[in-house]
Amino acid sequence: MITATMLGAGAGLGLAMLVAFTFPARPTLAQAFAALHPRTTGMTIYARPFIPSENAGQLAVLGRPFAPLLERLGLPRAKVRADLGICGRDPRRHLAEQAAMAFLGFLLPPAFVALVTLGGTPIGWQLPVWASLILGALGAFVPDLAVASEAVKRRAELREAVSEMLDLVVISLAGGAGVDQALRDATTESEGWAQTALRQAVEAAHLRRVPPWQTLGTLGETAGLTALAELSAALAMAGSEGARIKSTLSARSSALMTHQLAEAEAAAASATERMVLPLVCLLGGFLIFLIFPAFATILGAF
Repeated sequence: MITATMLGAGAGLGLAMLVAFTFPARPTLAQAFAALHPRTTGMTIYARPFIPSENAGQLAVLGRPFAPLLERLGLPRAKVRADLGICGRDPRRHLAEQAAMAFLGFLLPPAFVALVTLGGTPIGWQLPVWASLILGALGAFVPDLAVASEAVKRRAELREAVSEMLDLVVISLAGGAGVDQALRDATTESEGWAQTALRQAVEAAHLRRVPPWQTLGTLGETAGLTALAELSAALAMAGSEGARIKSTLSARSSALMTHQLAEAEAAAASATERMVLPLVCLLGGFLIFLIFPAFATILGAF
């Protein structure tokens, strides 16, 4: 029964992959319009020139033949694409790493069983098959988790850079500078990748003769940073009136600073809770070490 189930599952998976490869999914209406009217995304302009280019590793080389198949299945998902965008990574290379990790996870149990069998301890085939399926599925999600973790850190860095930029812009506006000049002055000194992304967004707006909040909003959408997208929308609603823009920027700067303080307090509280767990485990082990001899003596008396 188990053999028939496994063979049926394998055959079904193979047929599903064959159908997906032969008849790819239709693009959505938004994707079709985007293909007709392509536009340059924020991170393509702003992120990749200053994020160090990564050489294709062994995992990417191993899984490269399977990347087109995964693309036909609609991968990576929109959220993963946003994470890849802010991290400056190639989606096709990410898919290749996913395929390679899944393949390695699938092969790990059979290799272990082969070594154990050569050592003289035979193992049935049911456990290795299930272990291969589980490890293969888990291996496919490892690159997604790694990219998501890095994207969270990068969004925090970009949010902090936006807060710093807003503080400088408000000061420049108070000194009588215009909005465009204030934004350019605030992003002149670019130290990290986030500051450079903001500077290139402002420079792109200057070259294209469009409002700077338009390119900043594009950067926020591509990076998945709602604070920057909301700032762009608020500035667009404020128009070109200096007083309204100044008040809007001041309010957004205060809101971002409050948000950062709340995140810092939450991180500190979480770190404090994590510190308690090792102490509790240490105390529990010490109590067991003290009490176990007495219990052993009592049980030995019976």
